[in-house]
Amino acid sequence: MPRFLQQLHPDYVADRPADQLLAPATQMGAVELLVRDLDKVLKFYIEGALLDVLEHHGTTATLGKHGVPSVKLVQVGDLPPFNPRGAGLFHTALVYSTKAELASALYSVARNYPHSFTGAGDHIFSEAFYFDDPEGNGVELYVDRPREQWEVEPDGKLYSQATLALDPNEFLRANLREDSADQATSTLGHVHLQVGDIDTARDFYAGTLGFEITGEVGPALFVSAGGYHHHMALNVFRSQGAGPRAASYGLGRVNIDVPNEDDRLALAARLAERQISMRDDGRALEFNDPWNSLIRVKVGEK
Repeated sequence: MPRFLQQLHPDYVADRPADQLLAPATQMGAVELLVRDLDKVLKFYIEGALLDVLEHHGTTATLGKHGVPSVKLVQVGDLPPFNPRGAGLFHTALVYSTKAELASALYSVARNYPHSFTGAGDHIFSEAFYFDDPEGNGVELYVDRPREQWEVEPDGKLYSQATLALDPNEFLRANLREDSADQATSTLGHVHLQVGDIDTARDFYAGTLGFEITGEVGPALFVSAGGYHHHMALNVFRSQGAGPRAASYGLGRVNIDVPNEDDRLALAARLAERQISMRDDGRALEFNDPWNSLIRVKVGEK
């Protein structure tokens, strides 16, 4: 089975003190997207990804499942389009609980948005299908394999990484169930960003934020908390050398939920030590990554 093995930067091989890392229970909060046509994009996430509307007030809508938000859409006017060769969102990734639930979402997108499909891949730890929403924002729909089936490197930390062939029609034939659309459950599994260079991304997302590196494959870096395969990915597939983002449609904000206030304060201390400007309202930290993508870190709901 062919696969690409990660090469880990030596600065992050040794175990790091707990106060230099994000807590293992850290999770991604709902990703915020800035859109032109709220109704059109909202319909895609409902009819395609099988999300529910949790809140809808005027020009803002939050979608998710069972009260847990995954995507927040904010309609804004007079912004330029996202530069596909610039920094920003590569895709939002929704993880489904079972293959049958993923198959229902895959079928719904294929039926309702037949020209949105952009690819598929078996990544050893997950099976994934890729789409663009009506405004060109990348969307991954995936299901994780059980952790005991993930391929682990000899040091016990790194996972084998691959993009093997995955036939969507075969996946549907094997997994689609008549009643699984009504039962489909998903959460935001990870967020994948375009950045200007991997070295800077590594130093910021691992060295400062405190994610652990789980993989580095050529022009892409994978980081997580708590041993997940990745909560965030950073790539330069088409954005090598990109500078700071200007305001545009697409990514509005990346949200990260830490388990308690001590974790939030530890991150604030790391940001201050590295002289990274932040806003702290007593509940959440807001700051920008090196390419001006906005990040918000708060204590998650219990």
